[in-house]
Amino acid sequence: MDAKNFLHFRLLSPLHYLLLVVIFLSVRGELNRGFLPLPLIFPKGNYRQSLNSVPKTFGCSDSMGHRLIIQNSHAVRKRPRKDGCPLQVVCIDYPRPELENTVNFLEAAYLSSSFRTSSRPVKPLNIVIAGAGLAGLSTAKYLADAGHKPILLEARDVLGGKVAAWKDNDGDWYETGLHIFFGAYPNVQNLFGELGEFSRFDFPEVLPAPVNGIWAILKNNEMLTWPEKLKFAIGLLPAMIGGQAYVEAQDGLSVKDWMRKQGIPDRVTNEVFIAMSKALNFINPDELSMQCILIALNRFLQEKHGSKMAFLDGNPPERLCMPIVDHIQSLGGQVQLNSRIQKIELNKDGTVKNFLLNNGNVIEGDAYVIATPVDILKLLLPEDWKEISYFRKLEKLVGVPVINVHIWFDRKLKNTYDHLLFSRSPLLSVYADMSVTCKEYYNPNQSMLELVFAPAEEWISCNQSKAKIVKYHVVKTPRSVYKTIPGSDPCRPLQRSPIEGFYLAGDYTKQKYLASMEGAVLSGKLCAQAIVQDYELLVARGQKKVAEASFV
Repeated sequence: MDAKNFLHFRLLSPLHYLLLVVIFLSVRGELNRGFLPLPLIFPKGNYRQSLNSVPKTFGCSDSMGHRLIIQNSHAVRKRPRKDGCPLQVVCIDYPRPELENTVNFLEAAYLSSSFRTSSRPVKPLNIVIAGAGLAGLSTAKYLADAGHKPILLEARDVLGGKVAAWKDNDGDWYETGLHIFFGAYPNVQNLFGELGEFSRFDFPEVLPAPVNGIWAILKNNEMLTWPEKLKFAIGLLPAMIGGQAYVEAQDGLSVKDWMRKQGIPDRVTNEVFIAMSKALNFINPDELSMQCILIALNRFLQEKHGSKMAFLDGNPPERLCMPIVDHIQSLGGQVQLNSRIQKIELNKDGTVKNFLLNNGNVIEGDAYVIATPVDILKLLLPEDWKEISYFRKLEKLVGVPVINVHIWFDRKLKNTYDHLLFSRSPLLSVYADMSVTCKEYYNPNQSMLELVFAPAEEWISCNQSKAKIVKYHVVKTPRSVYKTIPGSDPCRPLQRSPIEGFYLAGDYTKQKYLASMEGAVLSGKLCAQAIVQDYELLVARGQKKVAEASFV
């Protein structure tokens, strides 16, 4: 069994395709029109530019506020009870579903094991990796498993990339975005198991899939009438019949255009697919490639627990990133913060000579990996590479601006749930009361809303005026996940570049899980796999370099 860079689709039944509705029908079978009606009058707060920033382009990391402080305790902090009438909403541990016997999980486990069981290198490679997000951490972890020595460089003083988080003076964490783990994330699930423990995942169990989806669709007539449900099902017939070839061909159409082509009413797009589009890629149905929707369906619906969602039990840097760093360092790898790359310097033959850092340090290795977001990569590309087709195609891949807002209230808000909520608003993507959904952030007396916004003109209606905002934090990510617009899929690069000894990792690279945490982790595994496969070539390249230097 071997992990592939291309997609495998199987024909789905009409009921399976109808299940896409329920994934974004909100928790308990209904989709919120906007979000909780809350006033946004900010008494005090802190704005933070996100990790994916570059001086003069996306802002400087020196002005990002408090430095990350890693604590060892993962216990729930209990705060003094304040005036107010808290609701009986509690943070519940749900049983983890049985994921280990699914095809995708076994495939991910096999790829992971291939690094641990591979022949130990006679001469371990020093691989320099730029970017300590999930893609870079994954690349470094699996290279270390294979017996090599990764040198992981992070531009800032915080781990995680698009899952970065910071602690404020009150001890509260605020994050780059809402980070949700699906049952159809086998590489992430394997990763936690490989590190020796599973962080707490909340997988609510009510009805098993696909019964839960069918039931939610049948009982919900507010969003889709029965005639609309019928038209919707008929419109999806070409996707059910056409298989993989059909799905791949839909990259040229937006969701909105595809729906109209199939005769599906605009109301279906406006009432259902706006939520799915915003949750998948932070953009609206008139921009999102229909291929993205069909790929997501395949990933979520081919497994019994694929569409179940989970939260970490604490902040991502401690509970997700630090265990990976500890593992890398235990195997002889290095992780360096505050190590921003200024320039990729080249040899005369166009290969990488070294990474020059902003502080003047020069980092050399046997191979080099850029695991930053695609927008950062494009800024670092040497002029000599820009006309190479592999790199020129990257111009079409552009990150989506995202704003993540955290609001602390002086009491428990009404209508909050222990779950992620989706929105049909053109402004709001997803949101959650993190004081309920995350164990470390649990507070029985006060709510902390985390809301993910895509830029838009709409704002928030106000009528829960009794709830006072205690504080807020805003995290701006000028370039988040790449826009999955029509025609973007052929531009996604493979992890092995045409430049000998130079590789890429990131959710924008070619892998089957789109722009997601799972996609980032898998891209790192595939990048590490390419380097391990190129071991003999890289060793020979290093020997040639030494020989040439001896003649100078």
